[in-house]
Amino acid sequence: MESRRTLIKLAAAGVLGSIAGLPGSRASASAKSAGACSAGKSKPAAPPVWRTGIEGQRIADLGDGRYLNPILSGDYADPSVLKDGDDYYMTHSSFDSAPGLLIWHSRDLVNWRPVGPALAKPLGTVFAVDIAKHDGRYFIYIPFMKAPWSPDLPSFANTYVIHAPSMAGPWSDPIDLKVGGLIDPGHVVGEDGHRYLFFNDGKRVRLTADGLATAGPVETVYEAWRYPDDWITEAWSPEGPKLFRKGGYFYLVNAVGGTSGPATGHMIVAARSRSINGPWENCPHNPIQRTLSKDEMWWSRGHATCVEGPSGKWYMIYHGYENGYHTLGRQTLLEPIEWTADGWFRATGGDLSKPLPKPAAAAEVHGMPHSDAFENDRFGTLWSLYGSTPAEKARIAVADRTLSLKAKGTGPSNGVVVTQQVGDRAYEVTVDVELQGQVTGGLLLFFDDRLYLGMGIDGTRMTSYRGGKASYWPEPAPPARRMFMRITNRDQVVTFYYSLDGKNWTRHGVRSEVTGYNANTVDNLLSLRPALFGSGDGRVLFRNFQYRALE
Repeated sequence: MESRRTLIKLAAAGVLGSIAGLPGSRASASAKSAGACSAGKSKPAAPPVWRTGIEGQRIADLGDGRYLNPILSGDYADPSVLKDGDDYYMTHSSFDSAPGLLIWHSRDLVNWRPVGPALAKPLGTVFAVDIAKHDGRYFIYIPFMKAPWSPDLPSFANTYVIHAPSMAGPWSDPIDLKVGGLIDPGHVVGEDGHRYLFFNDGKRVRLTADGLATAGPVETVYEAWRYPDDWITEAWSPEGPKLFRKGGYFYLVNAVGGTSGPATGHMIVAARSRSINGPWENCPHNPIQRTLSKDEMWWSRGHATCVEGPSGKWYMIYHGYENGYHTLGRQTLLEPIEWTADGWFRATGGDLSKPLPKPAAAAEVHGMPHSDAFENDRFGTLWSLYGSTPAEKARIAVADRTLSLKAKGTGPSNGVVVTQQVGDRAYEVTVDVELQGQVTGGLLLFFDDRLYLGMGIDGTRMTSYRGGKASYWPEPAPPARRMFMRITNRDQVVTFYYSLDGKNWTRHGVRSEVTGYNANTVDNLLSLRPALFGSGDGRVLFRNFQYRALE
């Protein structure tokens, strides 16, 4: 298997020297050691260097008029972006998280702040959505995929819509459009003034004027550009249509090639038409963007939204996997595009391991704290309930600087699990755990109910988890009903610690290498993320969750 350090060999030469002196900048440990090479030996290319923000988290804005991808670190896949005057709003697939569809706001396309969740009550697994504004009202079109915890949805994929007077809400409950079997809705208004939703595989349906129902049958209206058969991809998978109108044309930006799998699979392609009814002409230089080699920093790039930036230049916002860090999921990338004389557009970002000029000088504080003293309920913004019906939120209480989970099940696979997104290559999480009743509770790095690692206590013993099950090698921790737990994930090597007083820490005897905790292992498009869990009969109390990025 190729080393996770491959990206270091291929990252931009000279980045370290030009950025390392910036306030708040940080190089990886490998970069620091690069200067120790003896004379006469060639030095490896300097790795990317991000500035740091809240809690040392890496941020894209380099502070000198440039940015370095990703603009959102961590598992923020399938970005949908709305330009609303000088404001930009973005949301992503929220999958099995509840609440879902966290809305982000920006003025410069690089620095983003959370607004709050739009979807209080997901009806199933949330795949790629589309944000639209029409007649002063905001809409999000959502495909709900049938999940084990779903209500009785009629199809494996079911399209709904929510709407609100503002991106800050309040958002309506989901309204069933009664479109089944299709994913990735993309909203557009045609030259005829009618509203339409496009879907995967070239399908389309007309909407009513209010956008809350269909006004005709689902029909096939286009076929995405086909790549040569000998290209190495995951699957054909035409999906993610995003449409916009410019210069007398409708542009349809699509993804093909499969969203995970081989590094060279996922890609961005485009077509255009004078009419919303076609015929659609494929771009002569498709694909617009594609990873050409597993040596590149960003893999499986696709699912793009094109948007005009604050200075009038245009950009694509899409997702990709970071080479060597698939565990972080599909991260959000920003790439400039240019319009050519013949009315097409080309990607101009080049090597995305190098800095690029910012779209605008405007800046705001990026991101949010991942530490939580549990003084307020931050569910839907920081924390999410995993794989449960919205009613399960009743199991969670935040009061008196404590998060309380009313436990269920027999372990992390079927217990109450709450997670949060992270986007750093190296980080540490710490929490104070206390048991009430016949329960097991603890701290995890959680991918899904089949794949996780971490530790839990039940008052008599500690259970270590690896590979989605109890480990064969239990840690000989003393019996306790209250314990401090810590997990470090340093460049894919995970270490557990425990303490009875929060001061004196014992390191577990077994460490784990977690590169394999990714979508290509278990066929689930998620990420490895910190989690708290409770199982059994009673409650697990958590206090003072702390997060910090590591050098």
